[in-house]
Amino acid sequence: MIPPINRRRFMWTTGAAGLALSARTWPQTPALAPSTRLRVLCIGVVGTIGGEDRRQVASHPLVDITGLCDVDAGALAQAAKDHPRAFQCRDYRDAFANKGEQFDAVIVSTPDHSHAPIMLSALACGKHVYGQKPLVHQLEEINMMEKALIARPALVTQLGNQRMAFAGRRAAVEILRQGMLGKALEAHVWIGSPNNRAYFNLDRGIAEPTPPPPGLDWNLWLGPCAEVPYRAGMAPVVWRSWWNYGSNGLGDWGCHVLDVLFYAYDELRSPIAVLNHCQQAPKLDFHPHPCRSTITYAVDSPHFSRKQFPIHYSDSAQAVSRAALGLPAGKFADENMTVVVCEGGVLTLTAAGRLEVWREGQLTAGLKMPGLPEFEPLNHWHAWVDNCLGKKTELRSPFRDALRMTEAVQLAVKAGRFPGQELRWDKASLSFTNHPEASATLVRRSYRDGFAPPPVA
Repeated sequence: MIPPINRRRFMWTTGAAGLALSARTWPQTPALAPSTRLRVLCIGVVGTIGGEDRRQVASHPLVDITGLCDVDAGALAQAAKDHPRAFQCRDYRDAFANKGEQFDAVIVSTPDHSHAPIMLSALACGKHVYGQKPLVHQLEEINMMEKALIARPALVTQLGNQRMAFAGRRAAVEILRQGMLGKALEAHVWIGSPNNRAYFNLDRGIAEPTPPPPGLDWNLWLGPCAEVPYRAGMAPVVWRSWWNYGSNGLGDWGCHVLDVLFYAYDELRSPIAVLNHCQQAPKLDFHPHPCRSTITYAVDSPHFSRKQFPIHYSDSAQAVSRAALGLPAGKFADENMTVVVCEGGVLTLTAAGRLEVWREGQLTAGLKMPGLPEFEPLNHWHAWVDNCLGKKTELRSPFRDALRMTEAVQLAVKAGRFPGQELRWDKASLSFTNHPEASATLVRRSYRDGFAPPPVA
């Protein structure tokens, strides 16, 4: 069992300065023995995905849900019906300070703005982490997370990227990685979102301040963000549209449609530029849409036809022209698509794994391509549990892979603040080298005292 962190030290260091992490001083925690049961704390227990994450992980025969944490008392009461013996708390910091000896792993299914503070606190306390997408909300948090993973290499991490379990998506990775369609020219990726008023503030309207709903601890919900009054349409769901809390459609869906590119091409390390064309003017409190972005990578590899590889990533169902790609007239199979154009053909893939390969206008079912391995059924949630318990199985997507997806996604999202202006990105310096204003406003936030991510020394 991972020894609990000292409560007094945790509460003292998780103020404005955060919990100091150091690769030299952290005890390196091995994965739990295969015979051990995995005790899990769920943070964000219902919501749009928290309930499903909890139920799927709990269905593993070697899992015990030992803790429930949520800022909404109603959500806690609902989840407690399924797990009456689990401890309950409203503040994740209380769970780590006072209950750490009761859990080995954490599920984080909260709004985007609180991802990094919670996940980095979990890693600091030696807990395995399953975290929802997008992995982090701020570009600076990508570097924070990378350092934390280096400091805790034995911990098992997993992004909420369940669609990667579909055989068609895994096959697409192999087709591209093996170069079955020749060198890659470009990728076109798009999603239907934001298209649902139940999840997005499509009109970008701001209601008058009101008391928060009964049972919602608004201070804890805001977490690292500045104190503001509650307004209808901010929580519990429509936060995705708000600049300070969500990542709009591009961020919500990015890992589900971009993932195969990063698994197929290790060369896609960090973009060199991003350009976002938006139909709405920037607005202080909200993300714009519809958006068409181009994320450019520098590559020098036989996998690619040129030394630049562009990913054209759009929201609002802005599909690419089939005629321009040499495809017959018709419609794409879904509104959430990944299309990779190669010298020897075009690969099209739905979020649910329907895979097609087109060569000179002729269709081949992707799963029937010669040379592909067998794709055994994969339970995305159970794979994380198995690896936490020491059983090495296929894991899609650990945080080291998720961070590359998240960087591309958040660059596209943040560039919506400067539509039509290409931003040259340098990850090493965490800056846009041609745009000081973008560097000053898009890379990081000022965290509220007591809610900052723990810094990594």
